[in-house]
Amino acid sequence: MESLVLFLPFLLIMGGFMYVASRRQKRAMQATIDLQESLQPGDRVHTTSGLQATVVRFTDDTVDLEISPGVVTTWMKLAIRDRILPEDADEFDDADGLDDPNEADGPADSTNGNRVAKDS
Repeated sequence: MESLVLFLPFLLIMGGFMYVASRRQKRAMQATIDLQESLQPGDRVHTTSGLQATVVRFTDDTVDLEISPGVVTTWMKLAIRDRILPEDADEFDDADGLDDPNEADGPADSTNGNRVAKDS
């Protein structure tokens, strides 16, 4: 009987943990379903593998994504992780005409993110 009394708090803690984890998983699944139902052709998306693309068309289980001009690939709908939201117009700086204040130093080198010197 004493062993049952000692084991009961462990069962309660594990049961609570499993309940919280299952609720979190249900909320995440519902958010994924809502995202997939709200997508329209022309939306920019991220896939689960990190690819950025534009939605071209849907079927029941798949989505066609344009990854570069003229290159359309077919993916499972579950591969869409999230929508890429357009940048806010408020972030545009009218004083210098640049979106990013760091661009005034020159374009970024795509290999390591360092600035490239301007040719004069």
